[in-house]
Amino acid sequence: MSVEYDFDVIIVGGGVAGTVCAYLLAKEGHEVLLIERGSEVGAKNLSGGVFYCQVMNQIFPDFIEKAPLERKINKNILSFLNPTSAVNLEYWDQRLAEPVNAVSVLRAKLDPWLAGQAEETGATIMPGMKVDELVREDGKFCGVRAGEDTVYGKVIVAADGVNSFLAQYAGIRPQEPLSHLGVGVKSVIQLGEETVKERFNLQEGEGAAYQMVGDCTQGVAGGGFLYTNRDSVSIGIVAMLDDLKKKQLSSSELHDHFLQHPFIEPFLRGGKLVEYGCHLVAEGGKAMQHSLVHDGLVLIGDAAGFTLNTGFTIRGMDLAAGSAQAAASDIDMALKTENYSASSLNKYLENYQASFVGKDMEAFARSPQFLHNQELYGQVGELAADVFHGVYNLDTTPRRRLLPVARAALKKSPLSMRRLVKLGLQAVRSI
Repeated sequence: MSVEYDFDVIIVGGGVAGTVCAYLLAKEGHEVLLIERGSEVGAKNLSGGVFYCQVMNQIFPDFIEKAPLERKINKNILSFLNPTSAVNLEYWDQRLAEPVNAVSVLRAKLDPWLAGQAEETGATIMPGMKVDELVREDGKFCGVRAGEDTVYGKVIVAADGVNSFLAQYAGIRPQEPLSHLGVGVKSVIQLGEETVKERFNLQEGEGAAYQMVGDCTQGVAGGGFLYTNRDSVSIGIVAMLDDLKKKQLSSSELHDHFLQHPFIEPFLRGGKLVEYGCHLVAEGGKAMQHSLVHDGLVLIGDAAGFTLNTGFTIRGMDLAAGSAQAAASDIDMALKTENYSASSLNKYLENYQASFVGKDMEAFARSPQFLHNQELYGQVGELAADVFHGVYNLDTTPRRRLLPVARAALKKSPLSMRRLVKLGLQAVRSI
């Protein structure tokens, strides 16, 4: 095969994974082209979320000081949301703010900044270009085709999102089953900085993150979220596609229902909708890490299924950055040795498996299965609410101690003690 290469590396997709990979490889002196189909980097990325950012502190030493971040998340709330109640577990800790553990971000601000870092380091950014297919010659991937234009690169990096249409069209990665995918619907609602601080009881720069299950998705497997930004909140739902299809419900209707919930609506009152959209979410965990390396090609970020939902945290951006780090290290070596074969690029797999990315995906490999238990999305939360109602509803009748109250609530619940214990054991093993 005789190909005249235009670049050392071509990266398709300008999200966190793509921009971090471009930055790291350009920093090593390689000629890097980053292609983004949006009119500009960040234009097509939905609002944002919570970014567990310790990995970014390693990649960009001044990340916290210079990146366009919203709030430092040091308050986390887990909530079982029922039609007329909410049972919350709130955790606040100053140790999560210093050093900074997690931040809320808006991707329309963050992604252009990351692209700028890559560009300043020497990467070429090409927005507004839709890649139609990968180019393969003599069994090796060696370029991309966009319309009538073909650009050649020694190594191609697919960072084109959870569906990775490029990999699917190339026939190297089948479409994931519905049980591995969710659909996220998200709104950004502007409230004003002082209103955000007051309604969520936050100090200057502090932020809160809510993870919810139950009535937020009307019993569909998945959950709701609410993250505080500087002067707005990002709020929405994620619904598992298989359960959504089974129950024949609309994700947008679930989202609207959630925002009208009596526990949620006061947080949003008087706010202005400034952004709304939906996208696919990887929910398969470790099962989605397959077919990531081929001759001349690697998959990273969402395209490789690096998203992790433990029930406590929803992670994607830190895993995307970590997978980009692992890939860039191997690609750098492959370019220096002029070996772009799958056997050479397989070091990427070893790199991410040895890092927090692979270890965390392995540790929580059972989480997706656990989160498909239907009782989590109604019965467990309702049982908890009935217990607390028995504790706090002082209606002048004689009070019972906690254990009899819990027994009465359990007797009323469709959940059996045996099933509750089984769920508890599964939770311990999974999360």
